[in-house]
Amino acid sequence: MNFPSLNEQLDLIKRNAVEIISEDDLARKIERSLKTKTPLKVKLGADPSRPDLHLGHAVVLRKLRDFQDLGHEAILIIGDFTAMIGDPSGRNKTRPQLSLDETRKHGETYFEQAAKILDKSRTTIRYNSDWLGRMSFADVIRLASRYTVARMLERDDFEKRYKSGEPISIHELLYPLAQAMDSVELKNDVELGGTDQKFNLLVGRDIQREYGIAEPQICITLPLLEGTDGVQKMSKSLDNYIGFNQPPREMFQATLRTPDALVEKYARLTGVATDEALRDLQRLVKENPRQATRQLAFLVVKFFHGEEAARKELEASEKISQGGVPDDIEEVAVETDSIALIDALLKANAASTKSEARRLIEQGGVTMNDEKLTDAKLELTIDARGTVLKVGKRKFFKIVRK
Repeated sequence: MNFPSLNEQLDLIKRNAVEIISEDDLARKIERSLKTKTPLKVKLGADPSRPDLHLGHAVVLRKLRDFQDLGHEAILIIGDFTAMIGDPSGRNKTRPQLSLDETRKHGETYFEQAAKILDKSRTTIRYNSDWLGRMSFADVIRLASRYTVARMLERDDFEKRYKSGEPISIHELLYPLAQAMDSVELKNDVELGGTDQKFNLLVGRDIQREYGIAEPQICITLPLLEGTDGVQKMSKSLDNYIGFNQPPREMFQATLRTPDALVEKYARLTGVATDEALRDLQRLVKENPRQATRQLAFLVVKFFHGEEAARKELEASEKISQGGVPDDIEEVAVETDSIALIDALLKANAASTKSEARRLIEQGGVTMNDEKLTDAKLELTIDARGTVLKVGKRKFFKIVRK
């Protein structure tokens, strides 16, 4: 394997990274890799407590792909065992525990989604239940003896919870140690994570030393991506996310909610834009922010669904912005000549519950022929050609008779 030079590798690895602990150690590992023609083992842990990936996950996956492009070995750890504990990072209360069956089921889809960014053929996938599940209680005691409670409570979220009187369960204190055992098992050279994972990564570095690994892992942290609300970390539970598996239209429309100040950041950190496309986007943000957001949506859909789908959604978006209706809107078939407005919203997945549908209607979020429908008890009569409803600014669907 002909690896790029040390400086070329460092330039790419450092791009968008927040912190490298430590850069000197990383340089030494790369120099040895060049001398021995042996790739570095680069690890990324994935918490399958939720099965759906979004652009926030793309940031660290993109960095793992950078290492692949440099010729190094990418190892994706599906934390099916640690997910049963629940990562306490950033939590102000204990996370509900999941069963191994649940975490395994979520993990099955994780790799397929991650492969939209990673080179699947050059990615090793491992499940940490393979080694953590074999540990005896004596093994756990020996592991716990390698770390102090005082050092564990230095962790920011534990410290805050302790001072505020919020309970911290003993099993949560074991999470960083269990995750560290992944690094002991793999003897990896580098571990990646978001800035909220810094403590966990450093514990992995310490525990590798405790278990006799003389040159422990380099810890590289990447930025956390704000959601489309521009405030909170991107999360499906907060509905401020852009998902890998969203259909093209849903993905395009979700991306259009991106605040102007985050457009360039989304494109740069997730890798959906080439260097040339990123420069064009940076210029467009200054000249025409609205068009820049639309261009970002085009790039996101193009990356995950291809150029044809992206162009189709761009055309549909332009039509919507001019007051028109997309040509290929979703059709919802019903068996009767009429349907309750609330039921229509539920059937079209425009609302997940009746109470949410009622709120949408009463707040003026549903229109038909440019007229707001604000009566939550309204019964819709189905037009012979179908009845078109608009929910919010951009979601359209047509109710048709079977």
